[in-house]
Amino acid sequence: MHKNTVVKSDVRTHIKEIIVQKIQKLERFLEFTLEASREVKKTPKYDSIREEMQEEIYQMQKQLATQKQLLAKLGKVVNTTGASVQHGSLVFTNKARFYISVSLGEFFFEGDRFYAISEESPMAKIMFGKKVGDEFELNTISQIIEEIW
Repeated sequence: MHKNTVVKSDVRTHIKEIIVQKIQKLERFLEFTLEASREVKKTPKYDSIREEMQEEIYQMQKQLATQKQLLAKLGKVVNTTGASVQHGSLVFTNKARFYISVSLGEFFFEGDRFYAISEESPMAKIMFGKKVGDEFELNTISQIIEEIW
């Protein structure tokens, strides 16, 4: 894919859709687990099963809250373009493509691999303020910034 065919707002929309799908999936799992927990008999024989289900429900609720926070943070990302890397930048290097927004990790968009990283990540911190042509290194991997959107 050529860099010029990527539209930053489309990448952002794609990330939003991924997060929304994760939220919906977690909500379905949570609903199913809650319903199943109601059907477990209330006898001492089933106490350990109920405890495991409660732990699973708790973990899903935490994951759900995290995904909802990601969605809220994504909503605050400004989609402006600047000459240097900043929060909201879509950065193309000679090795990878990064969208500095939320900590989603690797995702594929129009057949290419991208990384959605938060502004707090080591990679974003190293890139902040850099311009096209600048070189940086993280974990002994050197990269050159080719484009910033």
